[in-house]
Amino acid sequence: MLFIILCRIFYLQFFQHDELLEKAKQNWDREIPFMAERGEIVDRNGEKLVTNELAPTIYFMPAQNKNIEQVAQGLNKHLDIPVERLMEQLSKKTFLIRLYPEGKNISQQVAQKIAEENIDGVYVTMDYKRSYPYDTMLARLLGFTGADYTGLTGIEYAYNDVLQSEANALRLYTDAKGQQLEHVESEWKQGKDGANVQLTIDAKLQQIVERELNQAILKHNADQALAIAINPKSGEILALASLPSYHPLEYNQVSPEIYNRNLPVFMTYEPGSTFKIITLAAAINENVVNLHDEHFHDIGYSLVEGSRLRCWKREGHKDQTFLQVVENSCNPGFIELGKRIGNEKLLNYIKAFGFGESTNSTIAGEASGILFTKESFGPVEQATTSFGQGVSVTPIQQVQAVAATINGGNLIQPSIIKSIVSKDGELIYEQQPTVKRQVVSEATSNEVKHALESVVANGSGRSAY
Repeated sequence: MLFIILCRIFYLQFFQHDELLEKAKQNWDREIPFMAERGEIVDRNGEKLVTNELAPTIYFMPAQNKNIEQVAQGLNKHLDIPVERLMEQLSKKTFLIRLYPEGKNISQQVAQKIAEENIDGVYVTMDYKRSYPYDTMLARLLGFTGADYTGLTGIEYAYNDVLQSEANALRLYTDAKGQQLEHVESEWKQGKDGANVQLTIDAKLQQIVERELNQAILKHNADQALAIAINPKSGEILALASLPSYHPLEYNQVSPEIYNRNLPVFMTYEPGSTFKIITLAAAINENVVNLHDEHFHDIGYSLVEGSRLRCWKREGHKDQTFLQVVENSCNPGFIELGKRIGNEKLLNYIKAFGFGESTNSTIAGEASGILFTKESFGPVEQATTSFGQGVSVTPIQQVQAVAATINGGNLIQPSIIKSIVSKDGELIYEQQPTVKRQVVSEATSNEVKHALESVVANGSGRSAY
């Protein structure tokens, strides 16, 4: 029996030692978290849009100091918390107490002073808070994190899994009463920093866009404004502005409608004359119009099923080529183009250009817009749609479609993420242009480009030239 016992002890000590010790440590283990860095969000040129700022947090382990009043008085010297409230927090029946909210994300100077007090059971741990070098810029796109450093809106929410870090920890080994075991050394548990997300945004261009929109809001006393700038060849979004904005660290001071709604992808609107570009591209692609040789006489309105649909110029544009119809943004002229394309084909082109469905831009909160059904798309609806009334689209759908008319005819998925890179430089993801389909021919696209330039060079868009 003695021999069997000795053999068993020998086996446990030399063959199962590591396994059993780790199981024992798991029973003794008490972890004090030391946060790792959440991933940064940068622009296409590496400019930091969201980064991290060291902001320590205070923890207290009751088992290591029974003199709660002394601890409270020691902390009260440096934290703006009454002694009574501190004692209430420090008296909780739990292994580890986080002083929240006053003891979370404190300044490094205050943290240093508390550490110098050398209070038993008090731990000053490494923690971070988000920092925004450009303040409110891009706030509706970037979003914000909550108290636990988890993304709640915007890019912070949509890419939380890659941005999120795995916390470091100081592993203390204690008995059932929480007293530290003398024969087992404390250990450091290594966490993992989050990955960096690089956007397609150009920070300089974004600054210009937001500055101009702010001026426009002041000039016109507007409630809100938005803008999108996109590379039509790659689908990369270079600027995405949505005003009014807010500061991500002060999101609780504004209405949820502001931080929950990224207007360029959320808002639906009637596109008006900008939708005529789609009708123009469809008409050219179907070879139903010659912009230079064919003429159209505009008397100021068109009669469709007894409905009088007027041009913006009440007396009409009279005789004009179809290129002039485009230059003058003539509603009756575009009604004629819609008739020539035909009811079913026009609706098919509208859908082919991506209207009525999400662009899959991966921007949180994107809407799909509203189109007529085939059954309800009668002559009047066809006519009004031809010049951009009666349909409801999102700004990002409109940008995606117009890009297709000028980039050679390809509908390219808009993208906001350029790459995702780990903190040690490993490339995790790189965005490549995604061509959904070819909507019009390259020849059609070239002719549309010529016509659109003519609008600002010779036509109704001269002031934008």
